[in-house]
Amino acid sequence: MCTTAAYPIHNSNRRFAQQQLELQFAQQPVTSKKRARPVTILGMLDRECYHCKQRIEDGEEHDCWTTTEAALIQNLSDDLQDARERLRETAVSFGDHRIYASHKSIMFSRKSCYFLVRPKKKFLELCVFLGRMLKAPQIRRSDAASKSKVYHIIHIKHRDEVEAPITDWLQEAYEVSDVLVSKAGMR
Repeated sequence: MCTTAAYPIHNSNRRFAQQQLELQFAQQPVTSKKRARPVTILGMLDRECYHCKQRIEDGEEHDCWTTTEAALIQNLSDDLQDARERLRETAVSFGDHRIYASHKSIMFSRKSCYFLVRPKKKFLELCVFLGRMLKAPQIRRSDAASKSKVYHIIHIKHRDEVEAPITDWLQEAYEVSDVLVSKAGMR
């Protein structure tokens, strides 16, 4: 026997009870634009993903965290796509590392992430991890990410902005990323 907050339900009556809840839900007047979902009893109905708010059928595979680089950049303007491509080319020129998409970011990492790009509607948000604090007009915000890393947020709106000193900071982040990881591991 399983129970819900309102009343106990025997296993043999589970489907009937779920149908009754659906009928009650369908007869309720809609008071707002968003309608509440019916109560699900032991996974008999579909559900709504907490993260992406997508409705998922019972038994259906769902992974809203996994995405691709192409999916993240598909709605970007041409200027932003060119800027992202230039960032990618610059990072590839540094040497061996991994580039992958995670949720809403494009990550560039060796042992750990040394910078990431978050595509926004009007700019690319570049987050660079260094072992020191930088002071420059391009840096919107910076703060400690851990005991050894400091993150720096930079907004990029055009391909021509991906040049020194930003490329120098990316090169530095690439070079110190393994050192910063090993420092953190020694503690």
